[in-house]
Amino acid sequence: MSEPLLHLSHISKQFPGVLALDDVHLSVRAGEVHVLLGENGAGKSTLVKIVTGAYQRTGGDISFDGRPLQVADPRHAIDAGISMVYQEINLAPHLTVAENVYLGHEPLRSKLFRIIDQERMNRLAGQALSRFHLQIDPATPVQQLSVAQQQMVEIVKAFSTNARLIILDEPTATLTSREIDELFTLIRKMKAEGVAFIYISHRLEELPLIGDQVTVLRDGRFVATVPADTAMDELIRLMIGRTVDHLFPKRHVQAGERLLDVENLTRDGVFHDVGFSLRQGEILGVAGLVGAGRTEMARAIFGADKADSGRISLEGRPLDIQSPCHALKQGIAYVSEDRKGQSMALGMSVQDNITLAELPGLSGPVLLNAGAERECAEKYRKELDIRMTGPEQPAGLLSGGNQQKVVIARLLATNPKVLIFDEPTRGVDVGAKVEIYQLINQLVERGTGVILISSYLPELLALSDRVLVMREGRVSALLNRDEATQENILAAATTGTEQAA
Repeated sequence: MSEPLLHLSHISKQFPGVLALDDVHLSVRAGEVHVLLGENGAGKSTLVKIVTGAYQRTGGDISFDGRPLQVADPRHAIDAGISMVYQEINLAPHLTVAENVYLGHEPLRSKLFRIIDQERMNRLAGQALSRFHLQIDPATPVQQLSVAQQQMVEIVKAFSTNARLIILDEPTATLTSREIDELFTLIRKMKAEGVAFIYISHRLEELPLIGDQVTVLRDGRFVATVPADTAMDELIRLMIGRTVDHLFPKRHVQAGERLLDVENLTRDGVFHDVGFSLRQGEILGVAGLVGAGRTEMARAIFGADKADSGRISLEGRPLDIQSPCHALKQGIAYVSEDRKGQSMALGMSVQDNITLAELPGLSGPVLLNAGAERECAEKYRKELDIRMTGPEQPAGLLSGGNQQKVVIARLLATNPKVLIFDEPTRGVDVGAKVEIYQLINQLVERGTGVILISSYLPELLALSDRVLVMREGRVSALLNRDEATQENILAAATTGTEQAA
């Protein structure tokens, strides 16, 4: 057996008051996809940040290609042949796609005067994008792209560095099945060329499709290295130290009265004539490819973007929603797909984030009632099992799953009648996923109407009572539960197959 390309031994990392990693081992060989698995907070991100130079290890040794490696910073890692796509998008929003892809290694017309060859850079970026069959203009500013498109640009950027080791942290979280297939095809091609991968994912069904070996971390410690085709139940047990009876715990609730009606909702150039109804206690799934208009439709219902025409009614009462604040007051809440960018104040405390939308109800005649605020935050901390060091902990220091719970807690405090979840389990570990699914079940049992937007078809199929499919900004199908198969959804999303509503 060949020597490992990357070898980590006895790695530890100490933060003030926290031992994040303790005696962790990992070996990755050339031409191998090595999956790194564990719950949020298990130490996966800390470990790969040490490999890429974003953090410095407290103890242990790293060797790369048989030689000791001390990575001083991320630039040093790239120069050594190590590239990474982080879970949280790390692009410069005001730069173009091409400028982001080649940031730090731009093609030059003059090395002496450091003049960038913009035309060549756009051409090379276009070629890189075409490898993924991405119809994106390289001259487009990144801020104009969807979250999923930005994720694909991050992947293209990593692949453009000619790295020998590429680390992918939740690369498929916002991608459609077609884009995932294209990504996996390119990974397999690069594997055959000797490129190694560290692959972090919470989608366990992906592992045997793309992985070779799996290393499991729990609470900052090494647990085991096993083959990627190890049974899912065993992987879950290794990750969380217990078994999970049902990954998708769906409770069937008899739908009640019509709650939300959307008629001919249109935002010119984005989505057109979108219409559907939602009943009390119903989960309406929303599927579609990237760019189909799912998120944009949800933002219009929530008042974050202004629709040009159409009608929205709640409990038979027409609404003219002017802003998210107005939507919340009417009983409509929205959990954004961009948790950190749009849903959280990362520098504020967990308590402040939970109570932010309910401050008027927690205030006295002049001042905020600090006791009532603490009680509100503690209520939802217990109800959602938010794991934190204390209510004053900055929300940005929580794991992805606990950040998502904080966002949900803030909206639950407003007692919504309709709750829109946009990619609610993106970047969330299997244990936290089950907790979020159970929370959704509790909501519909209370009569809340839930709209579930997801690119992850297994959760969409398992949880939804009906599935609305969008294609190119229009509703292409509305499928009942017995009609909603993966094949029917993909056909409607890609070819516009019509189904009766």
